Amino acid sequence: MPLDPDAAATLQAVAAAKTTTLDTLPVETARAILGAAPPAPGPELHEISDRTVPGPDGPVPVRIYRPGPERELPLLVWFHGGGFTLGDLNSTDGAARHLAAEANCVVVSVEYRLAPEHPFPAPLEDAYAATVWAVENASAIGADPARAAVGGESSGATLATAVTLLARERSGPALGGQVLVCPMTGHSPQSASMRTESTVMLGPEEIAWFWKNYLGTADPSDPLASPAFTTDLSGLPPAIVVTAEHDALRDEGRDYAERLRLAGVKVDSLHYPGVFHGFFQLTRALARSRQAMTEVVQALRATAFAG
Repeated sequence: MPLDPDAAATLQAVAAAKTTTLDTLPVETARAILGAAPPAPGPELHEISDRTVPGPDGPVPVRIYRPGPERELPLLVWFHGGGFTLGDLNSTDGAARHLAAEANCVVVSVEYRLAPEHPFPAPLEDAYAATVWAVENASAIGADPARAAVGGESSGATLATAVTLLARERSGPALGGQVLVCPMTGHSPQSASMRTESTVMLGPEEIAWFWKNYLGTADPSDPLASPAFTTDLSGLPPAIVVTAEHDALRDEGRDYAERLRLAGVKVDSLHYPGVFHGFFQLTRALARSRQAMTEVVQALRATAFAG
């Protein structure tokens, strides 16, 4: 179906402001452009605090969102998008606020190291270390370690998938769910969506640039870098996989969801017509974004946060 009217208006505004694709810019320039954009708005919460937690090669910044004074709330460790190259705690602030408020959970948002300065596996090891810290210290931040999940958007969803693989490989921490919003599961230049669903939000050239930055000299078929190459997906936590119709990554997300399902993993596949990559945070502008946020929260409550 065509773009929703509000999605089309948003893309027109972006196209008017975006004079070139990110892959043609120096990394620092691309980061400066993204950093100058105001974060998507979100609700006021009881407490938001910034701190650092121990990482494999130094402290990892995190932002902790508490919706209220209650203790033993569910826990969601969240990873921002940006192709492993861009983004920070501010760029995902709106999504983190909405998830904390609507799911009534503690959200620990993670600012992992970025490529190309820190290629794979550095961002993943930061993500895993922050997840371990969050679960081990859940009681101290008002959360329940028995109801913990990981999640993210785009490359952040890739990290979330890989964290679940590492948790299985390293015998912990125990995770009850994974939220994968428009995930980059492994570069698939031949997929139908990669050929037909390029928009000013994300195109094949930018995706290839992001993968090049992230992989560095790593094997592109390493399943911890590209979860699509994982041969054994059994025993992973229930997954909520969000895909958008007009997203070059649409087919990667759908294929990964189906492979999880075939491996015996419970999967909630949430597909949204008429919208594009990056729609999830735009709750003020897009009706589909508000719908997606509500349905992701409902799925979390029914799986990872049940109890």
